[in-house]
Amino acid sequence: MALAPARPFKIPESVLVVIHTPALEVLLIERADQPGFWQSVTGAKDAVDEPLLRTCIREVAEETGIAIGSPAVPLAALRDWALANVYALYPVWRHRYAPAVTHNTEHVFGLTVPADTAVRLAPREHLRHQWLPWREAADRCFSPSNAEAISHLPRLGGTAPG
Repeated sequence: MALAPARPFKIPESVLVVIHTPALEVLLIERADQPGFWQSVTGAKDAVDEPLLRTCIREVAEETGIAIGSPAVPLAALRDWALANVYALYPVWRHRYAPAVTHNTEHVFGLTVPADTAVRLAPREHLRHQWLPWREAADRCFSPSNAEAISHLPRLGGTAPG
């Protein structure tokens, strides 16, 4: 019996995409492998030379079904916030990386979507989703870097009406 091919190690460079409405309601998704862990869309590059914008487009589509570049969500709605977080990998996910890799570099982006944007989760990755005002969303995130990114939303992602 042939063994299944080994999964390649994850690349320790990723994106974090804070998806929000113009009124600064933030989309959070609950991890299937860690129920109770709420986060924004995150994901590693598929190849070392993959452009970060391509990683964002792919991860947002895979995790939420939202198509960046569609009439409802044009490419211009995705903005590089020019923030990067370097953090130690969480022990629970450390096995996904090469043995010598201990840290990940996460690049932060914002994506403005219409308030009525439908979300279709990847059931193997996420259990539920919710839209929350940005302060509540920041408080709900399990990851400090995700919470910090959301705290930048009023300054970097636009301004709530009124």
